[in-house]
Amino acid sequence: MASGLKNSILGGIFWNAIQLVVNRSFSFAIKLVLAKILFPEEFGLVGMAVVFTSFIEVFNDLGFGAAIVQKKEDSIGEKHYHTAFWTGIIWSIVLYICIVTLVAPLAGNFYGEPMLIEIIPILSLGILINPVNLVHKAQLTRDLNFRKLTYINNSSSIFAGCISLVLAFLNFGVWSLVFNSVATYAAALPMFFFATGWKPKLIWDKEAFHDIFGFGINTMGTQVFNNLINKFDYLVIGKLLSVSSLGVYTLAFTLTDTFRGQLMSVMNSVMYPIYGKKQEDKISLANYYLKVVKYNSIIIDGIMMILILFAEPIILVFFGDKWVDTIIPLQILSFSVIFHMMVSSNTSLIRGMGKPGLEFRLQLFKSLVLYIPLIFFGTRYYGTAGAALAILVNKILSVFIAQYFLKKLLGISLGALFDATKPALVSLVVSSIGGAISYNVLEIHWIMSACISILLYVVSLYFMVGKEIRAELAGMDKLKTVLK
Repeated sequence: MASGLKNSILGGIFWNAIQLVVNRSFSFAIKLVLAKILFPEEFGLVGMAVVFTSFIEVFNDLGFGAAIVQKKEDSIGEKHYHTAFWTGIIWSIVLYICIVTLVAPLAGNFYGEPMLIEIIPILSLGILINPVNLVHKAQLTRDLNFRKLTYINNSSSIFAGCISLVLAFLNFGVWSLVFNSVATYAAALPMFFFATGWKPKLIWDKEAFHDIFGFGINTMGTQVFNNLINKFDYLVIGKLLSVSSLGVYTLAFTLTDTFRGQLMSVMNSVMYPIYGKKQEDKISLANYYLKVVKYNSIIIDGIMMILILFAEPIILVFFGDKWVDTIIPLQILSFSVIFHMMVSSNTSLIRGMGKPGLEFRLQLFKSLVLYIPLIFFGTRYYGTAGAALAILVNKILSVFIAQYFLKKLLGISLGALFDATKPALVSLVVSSIGGAISYNVLEIHWIMSACISILLYVVSLYFMVGKEIRAELAGMDKLKTVLK
């Protein structure tokens, strides 16, 4: 690996790790306090609104951000930036009008919740702001300037979280959740302009539009079906069950997806431009990808183990009896995340190789053939636990589907994937047995038992990959040049 590229990767991981720790820790604390103050029904209302708004939001940037990042140095210029900016602005206005006039009433009628007609237009204000930030964010990502991205994301999230808390304590109820997302976009806007210094000009180029739109439309199609995968369970639970059921499921999904999604976001934001730069070197791509899978699994599997073993005391102590129905879905979803990590970031890899069409077809197949039928029947017959089980089955099947294409594109075998995740899985088994015995047999307090589990997990990892991790950490010394 070239020294400069390795420094860029290490620097990106360092700054994104800071973002993960600060942003997620703060967001988790905000969710904790809001769950104490608010009720499942209020979380459920926002969950219902998000189903519809998020589906529209994936059309927001037309995949232009991903296209700008992926383009080679000699194939992108200022005309691409300005064209993407103005197209995004005009398109976002059209989308917002559709949301206010069509989507909000449709959602209110679909769920029988008139309040959604008021919530959705406010929740969707970010659609008007996001295109303004699109080019700035893509430029920073393309330049691997994750330090500035970390500062902007953390600052805007902290600001938005504080707004949410103030509104919750002032008894604004569900609106404290709604304004959280809007405030995040609004706070980031001036910081992006300051970070890049880029200013839009009245330039729109037809050739540049076709250039980025040709790549972006496939990426957008993938995002549409990714969103369908991510939100179809919310849609079905809200329709077939109740707003309260959706609220408890939302909390379970938030607790598991908080860690998985943010870690993958860290790695994807760092590795996606790297995949684009090295798309012709398949050996390097395979090595990079397997390392991403290994370290994602090492970090995430330990967290999921704690949620599986100690879901009941965590929910009851931190959130209260009103959230007791979250326990079983939380445990099942935690299992699903462990399987997900075996092929984490595979779609980012495929897109980075310049194959957004394949990524789109892959997500389309998984959505229509696997995910939608599983979620519908699981929820209808077994409630929120059935929805969680459907996701677990979907993740298991996705491992084999993704591996087939990884083998075809880069020669990555199923055995190679298992070897990459073996340290995390073996450590998971050892620590789970120790934690279960400590808590259920010896009846040691759950906090002490959780500490024992974590200790066993870390010790097991030390014996299996300690030397390798120390070698990787030694390379962090090179960050001195990156951070200057």
